[in-house]
Amino acid sequence: MQEIKRIVLAEDHAILREGLRMLLSAQSSFEVVGEAGDGREAVQLVKSLKPDLVIMDLSMPVLDGVGATREIKKISPSTKILVLTVHKTEERILDALAAGADGYVLKDASHYELMLAIEEVFSGRGSIGASIPQKLIVGYLEGGKRIKSRTSWQTLTPRERQIIKMIAAGSKNKEIADCLSISIKTVEKHRANLMRKLDLHSAASITHFAMEKGLTKNSDSPEDCA
Repeated sequence: MQEIKRIVLAEDHAILREGLRMLLSAQSSFEVVGEAGDGREAVQLVKSLKPDLVIMDLSMPVLDGVGATREIKKISPSTKILVLTVHKTEERILDALAAGADGYVLKDASHYELMLAIEEVFSGRGSIGASIPQKLIVGYLEGGKRIKSRTSWQTLTPRERQIIKMIAAGSKNKEIADCLSISIKTVEKHRANLMRKLDLHSAASITHFAMEKGLTKNSDSPEDCA
C-alpha cells in the first residue's frame, strides 16, 4: 500500500492555497492536513500535526517563511520544507537554505516542476528550481561552502543603505529628500534601485528587511535624521 504523505500549506493568499490544495489533493499519495495564513500559524500546525512536508511561502505576516522554517526544523526536524515563492535574489535563497529548507522553487514553475521538487525533497536529495542560478545549485549541493558571490545587501550603495534605514523609520520621500539635501526624484530613484536589488515590493517589506538586518536601531550617523 502506498504511503500517503501529509502536507501543510503555509501561504497567506487564500486563492493560492486553494489552488495548491486542489493540485495536491488530486494526487492519491498526498493529503493536505492543514493550512496556515501566516508563519506563526504554520509553526503551531507543525507542532500539533507533525506533517511530512510544509510548502512554505517566504512573504507572510506575523512570522516570515525563513523564521518559520527555522522554528519548524527545531520542533520537527523530520518535517521536510519546500519553499515556494516569488523571491529569487541570492540573499533570500541562501537565507532559506541556511534556515533548513530542503528545497526552493519559484511560483512561476510548472505543475510538473513542483511535483518533481516534492518528489526530490522526499527522496532526501533536496531540490532547487531550474530557474535558480547554477552557482547557487552547486553551492547548495556542496553545503554552501563554495558560495562566494555577494549578497543583495552587499550590492547596495552607502546612500541606498542610508535611505532604507530612513524608510524603515517611517520617513516619506520628501522628508528623506529634505534631510539628505537631494531631490525627491533622486530619492525615488534610489528607492526603486534598492527595492529591485533586494526583491522588495512595499514599504512594509522594506521595514521588515531592515528589522532583520538590525538597521532600525539607533545610529550615530549625523545624516540619519529619520
